[in-house]
Amino acid sequence: MKLIELHDIYKNYYLGEIEVPVLKGVSLSVSQGEFLALMGTSGSGKTTLMNILGCLDRPTSGRYRLEDQNVTQLSPDERALLRNQKLGFVFQTFNLLPRTSALENVMMPLSYNGVNLSDKEARGRAEELLQRVGLGDRMDHEPSQLSGGQQQRVAIARALVNNPAIVFADEPTGNLDSNTSEEMLALFEQLNAEGVTIILVTHDEQVARYAKRIVRIRDGVVEADEASMPQVAAEEGAVPEKAEPSRRPTWALPRIRWMLRTAFHGLRRNVMRAALTTLGIIIGVSAVIAMMEIGRGSSSAIQKTIASMGANNLLVVPGAATSGGVTFGGGTGMTLTPQDAEAILKECPAVKATAPVVRARTQVIRGNRNWVPIYIYGTIPQFLDVREWPVAEGEMFSDQDVRNASKVCLLGQTLARELFQGESPLGKEIRVNNVSFKVIGVLSPKGANMMGLDQDDILLAPWTAIKYRVAGSSLAAANQSAQSSSSSATSDKVNTLSQIYPSAKLNLYPEQSATQLANTPLPVRFANVDQILTAARSTPEIPVALRQITQLLRERHRIRPGEPDDFSIRDMTEMTKTLSSTATMMTKLLLAVALISLVVGGVGIMNIMLVSVTERTREIGLRMAVGAWSRDILNQFLVESVVLCFCGGIAGILAGRGISWLITALLRWPTELSLDAILAAFVVSVTVGIMFGYYPAWKASRLDPINALRYE
Repeated sequence: MKLIELHDIYKNYYLGEIEVPVLKGVSLSVSQGEFLALMGTSGSGKTTLMNILGCLDRPTSGRYRLEDQNVTQLSPDERALLRNQKLGFVFQTFNLLPRTSALENVMMPLSYNGVNLSDKEARGRAEELLQRVGLGDRMDHEPSQLSGGQQQRVAIARALVNNPAIVFADEPTGNLDSNTSEEMLALFEQLNAEGVTIILVTHDEQVARYAKRIVRIRDGVVEADEASMPQVAAEEGAVPEKAEPSRRPTWALPRIRWMLRTAFHGLRRNVMRAALTTLGIIIGVSAVIAMMEIGRGSSSAIQKTIASMGANNLLVVPGAATSGGVTFGGGTGMTLTPQDAEAILKECPAVKATAPVVRARTQVIRGNRNWVPIYIYGTIPQFLDVREWPVAEGEMFSDQDVRNASKVCLLGQTLARELFQGESPLGKEIRVNNVSFKVIGVLSPKGANMMGLDQDDILLAPWTAIKYRVAGSSLAAANQSAQSSSSSATSDKVNTLSQIYPSAKLNLYPEQSATQLANTPLPVRFANVDQILTAARSTPEIPVALRQITQLLRERHRIRPGEPDDFSIRDMTEMTKTLSSTATMMTKLLLAVALISLVVGGVGIMNIMLVSVTERTREIGLRMAVGAWSRDILNQFLVESVVLCFCGGIAGILAGRGISWLITALLRWPTELSLDAILAAFVVSVTVGIMFGYYPAWKASRLDPINALRYE
């Protein structure tokens, strides 16, 4: 049984439309254990014949059987597996991977043999072969650090690492001196003596004499087939061992580790170019993270501002007053009372707190300093619960203070600063419209609202004190004014009846002074408030609270069906939605701009990977020659692209976080850590590596091994 059988092999090449025949009906058989030399001049077709025998090339026609298997019908991947498991190659130009140690060059075919060797096992086999060829002390040297003979020894060790049945040597001594050539040929003789079939291509008669059989080729045909030693006849009857079935490479953990190692070795050969390639990804990822964190920080700041204004607050204001056909505008009617606020709290389950508010606008004086605050509110203690506004110093006035119209107040931060210039205002007196109030507390800072108004420029006091002492007139004062007017009107009359009753000018009781009137106010029968501030239990319950308050107030105010409300309710829902949507839109816009950087970085990676494929064409051909499948080459370059993006993503995350920190530290812009943005940017960067790295990897996997090896 023959190891190799060729029958009527033809091989034609094409130069444009011109057909160039190279092999013209070659028939040949090789037995197990032979040492065969293919001889011929340059252009005779001996190298083409070796490439066909080594499954690197296909014949144009004819039949080729290897171990009784029809090789001409195998797919490219099946031929690659056959090259890896049965064949070994020693090239004239060595074809060692640059910037890769001798040990790693020898280990390279093991990553494609489908046997899941551990790192220790693979390293041990490669070290054993290097010691056998006399390079035990040069294992860690790169090809540039080895002589020609040493490089050829590494190539021989690489050819033997998978225990091949046949070793092909293409002009193995062409680049060596005579002494080194003799050493190499002696090594081939030793391998042949151990049972390895050797097929050597040469044009040198001295080299061919080492073979046991010489096949001379001339002009594409076998000119002579002569045996140089008598043992050939006996060996022709030898029966080769039964070939093991071809095994497809598996995706076990060792294989994945080999694939990652191969990718890292490929990138390590040009570290600077790899670093510059990842720069686009670094910029893109860092931009995504920084923009997202700035956007999220801005959104959080807006949400805090809305919360400080009372995101869940509902403001109930009276309707418009009308007189003589003239409408005075919203809020001018006197339709809301403190009892309405109490009823809302008791009968509206969706409301958690209410506070009636009486407003005033006047000057506040302390010593020789004065200030007109934006807000002077008369309210109840629950106002702070509605607004979620804690007291920084002192305490809030009590319900008893509200009932007694006590002259006590709390100041906002701005008002306290303007009147007291850094001193503590607690326990000190201020005058509001010439009414003395004692400061019992200072509110915590609140900041500006969405309209830009300073919320800390405020004074809070019991609503009874603001209404009757500061903003309004007492019943007694109103009555005296009425008496005065009546007196004037009576005195102007000419004819009067008999003076049965005293004249209006005659007062039975002494008239009260202004101080007495201020200290003993008489409450009016109808006490109205300017607005009622309510807080819903949660943001989703705001619509429910709106319906409940509306229904209750219509009942209390006896408004018939179909009649308009004498009040209106305002909420922050629309403003919150508008601001939130604006912040979201800006964040998405920033994200889109940053993603463009990632796409640009991906294009850069594709460009560099295409250049890398072109530069490493011979390496691709070498890997295919030692058994790499198309998908192995595809995975290698794809993993290289993903690794570049992976490293760029990690660096981009660190850069993005650093930029975010610097913006907060230097510019005082609000930023917020965004873990989902980090994860998304990282996933996108790896996806970009896959998308933009696939085409170069696919292009590399489609190369023909023989053409790739000949690439200059």
